[in-house]
Amino acid sequence: MSGKLYPVGIQNFESLRNDGYFYVDKTELMYRLVKTGRYYFLSRPRRFGKSLLISTLEAYFQGKKELFGGLAVHGLEKEWKRYPVIHLDLNAKKFDTEEDLIRLIDRQLLVYEALYGSVPTDKTVDDRFVSLIRNAATKTGERVVILVDEYDKPMLQAIGNDSLQTEYRNTLKAFYGVLKSMDGYIRFALLTGVTKFGKVSVFSDLNNLEDISRNPDYSDICGISEKELLDNFSEDIAELARANGQTYEQACAQLKEDYDGYHFCPDSAGIYNPFSLLNTFKSRRYGSYWFETGTPTYLVELLKKSDYDLEKMSRVETDDDILDSIFTDDNPIPVIYQSGYLTIKGYDREFGMYTLGFPNREVEDGFMNFLLPYYSGVDKTQSPFEIKQFVRDVRSGAIDSFMERLQRFLAGCPYELARDIELHYQNVLFIVFRLAGLYTQVEYRTSRGRIDLVLQTADYIYVMEFKLDGSAEEAITQIEEKQYSLPFRNDRRKVFEIGVNFSSQARNIDRWIVKEN
Repeated sequence: MSGKLYPVGIQNFESLRNDGYFYVDKTELMYRLVKTGRYYFLSRPRRFGKSLLISTLEAYFQGKKELFGGLAVHGLEKEWKRYPVIHLDLNAKKFDTEEDLIRLIDRQLLVYEALYGSVPTDKTVDDRFVSLIRNAATKTGERVVILVDEYDKPMLQAIGNDSLQTEYRNTLKAFYGVLKSMDGYIRFALLTGVTKFGKVSVFSDLNNLEDISRNPDYSDICGISEKELLDNFSEDIAELARANGQTYEQACAQLKEDYDGYHFCPDSAGIYNPFSLLNTFKSRRYGSYWFETGTPTYLVELLKKSDYDLEKMSRVETDDDILDSIFTDDNPIPVIYQSGYLTIKGYDREFGMYTLGFPNREVEDGFMNFLLPYYSGVDKTQSPFEIKQFVRDVRSGAIDSFMERLQRFLAGCPYELARDIELHYQNVLFIVFRLAGLYTQVEYRTSRGRIDLVLQTADYIYVMEFKLDGSAEEAITQIEEKQYSLPFRNDRRKVFEIGVNFSSQARNIDRWIVKEN
């Protein structure tokens, strides 16, 4: 046993260090941040270490040198000067009314007003914030450090409620605007969140924030790099391998496939999800830990609103303007990327275009399983079981059985999602076959009115053609005439050609024909 205490869910640096929990040293990057600028913004997905970074900065600016023994910053910092720190956390569980936001800010301001004093005539939270910063600087004789965690949580929770989002935006715009007006009193400020600030009007007046979200110098300021993994967790990987009947190399490969692959800027090394990695080492079992903590429903709201073609999600091309934007009814990609469900897979410098894709197996599997109940009639508790049975049927050559299961996936088409029945049908098939593709080899192509699909397992190859409001006979004829099976003529595996027709009137598959090639 390695004897490590894994800091799963621990976001307070001081308690982490005092209680002997393991810490991957990020303090050299933190020191660089502090010494080279003053106002920063950082976007990272949830459970990626943003809160721990904020807490580490808080301890550093409070001059708590004793907490940093053995860490990089201990040898770099000479002064360990103490500053007044105002640390605000907007990560509340529920924002249903404007009062919820005001109440949350009020509770946190009261704590600091008890330390530094308040002005009785201040009525709004932004006026109180101004007075608090001034009072803290005056009382201590030092400029103030401002740390805001999850600055955008209220607005994310209000997606779909335009009037509430407007209220939150107005409140937060005035509140965050204080940072610029009080510049002379502020030593350092960092705001973190999921979504980018560039196009969000709450920051329209705050143009002095430096966005380090896609800065290569800070790509690994949150998360765990491959070097950090091997330097800090080699014994843990060995224990994980033993517990799962693997070699050390096999465990490394599975950790990489399941949890690596986040790229926050072009050409950067991959970053592992720290929450999933630490949970895996603690339990010595691979799992979808990030997803088990809950996927935000606002993502489904955005996908539903935009009638998004999910097939595009597996290979998105986009640019800086889109990645930095938010809350567009016709394009959910910015928020899906910022939330960590897509990441940068490639970058074309000539045209300034990014290619996005799923970071790793945990995200792809989790996201598709999360979406399936919203697009099909399968209950969310049943969908993983149904997919496993579907894959078993595919592997065993039970064609009628997996086609009937496919009918069940399509049977419960929610009417509010079916404004474009063809798109909805394509989306359900895409989710099902993307999930099946985690266990089999799948090639999937769509065009208007049809879908081509090739499914490959160890023993079988299925060449499938789907038609919309045509006939199964037309579909099988097309497979034969276009010789879709030709590439597999000399394959030892059994090849099946399957023609399928989908009826928009029946809202399901109405017939299929199978031919053995």
